[in-house]
Amino acid sequence: MSMLFLKPALKETIWGGNRLRNDFKMQTELKNIAEAWVLSCHEDGESIVSGGEYDGKSLSHVLEKEIGMNALGTNCEGYDKIEDFPILIKLIDADDRLSVQVHPDDEYAAANEKDVRGKTEAWYIIDCDEDAELIYGFNDDLTKEEFREAIENGTLLDKVNRTKVKPGDVAFISAGTLHAIGKGILLAEVQQSCNTTYRVFDYNRTGLDGKPRELHVEKAVDVTECTVPSQSLDPIGMPVKHDGYITTLLSECPYFTMTCVDVDTLYADEADETSFVSLVILDGEGTIKCGDDERAFVKGNSIFIPADNGSFYVSGKAKILHTKV
Repeated sequence: MSMLFLKPALKETIWGGNRLRNDFKMQTELKNIAEAWVLSCHEDGESIVSGGEYDGKSLSHVLEKEIGMNALGTNCEGYDKIEDFPILIKLIDADDRLSVQVHPDDEYAAANEKDVRGKTEAWYIIDCDEDAELIYGFNDDLTKEEFREAIENGTLLDKVNRTKVKPGDVAFISAGTLHAIGKGILLAEVQQSCNTTYRVFDYNRTGLDGKPRELHVEKAVDVTECTVPSQSLDPIGMPVKHDGYITTLLSECPYFTMTCVDVDTLYADEADETSFVSLVILDGEGTIKCGDDERAFVKGNSIFIPADNGSFYVSGKAKILHTKV
């Protein structure tokens, strides 16, 4: 099976910027690009194959109708329909702060939402303003009732944990963790394939339609872990130097494994039988070869390598987000 280069689904929001247009050369008629869904089989924004024999077809179509769901790998055995696709990867450009929000876990989502799974995610900070920050959990443990009262009486921002960030930081956001991306942050997000968000505070803003943005207080209170976060923003692994490249394990959980690969000359790896490999080019350019398929890549490209496709080789100078399940 060939490598699949993917064209992202692009999203405009009230808080989006233009770095994905200007720095990553993504083309659109939208006024801003808040999010680029660079690996997605979600119905709210699907990745489209660019080039090759499946050019113009959605990734979900190619997996279901052309190459088969076994391209996901043995770690996804039993994933027979496209709704089972395990992850969604985004590039996010926050020109303004996002709403304070939370996501459900698998059990709650299955019982209450159209998405078949919940949303655990991890963020890799690509770039940010010097004073940029995240909202990440609470600064003290609260009861559910204290959380509800803080939302209703307008004191929620006094209760949240604000965390300064810098390029290279990693935030693991398990389902149930209250969070928000702050102004001036460009990041990559790897998450479960879910688009369910419960907003609890949005700075009294209106949406693109001019209407107040919907809040989801009751569901948020149901699912939020009202605790102080226990994890740091450090990658879970130290940089490991190889001949021609450096790898840093960023985050790992039952749903996905994220690694940053800094390629200086040549990077060799394998898509084995256990999982497909997603490569998102965060910076740089070069070529990638897998079997008889060899192509050039540039910053912003997203490459899907089916499971059991064997060895692949990256030549050039690039920073790559490597993800598998």
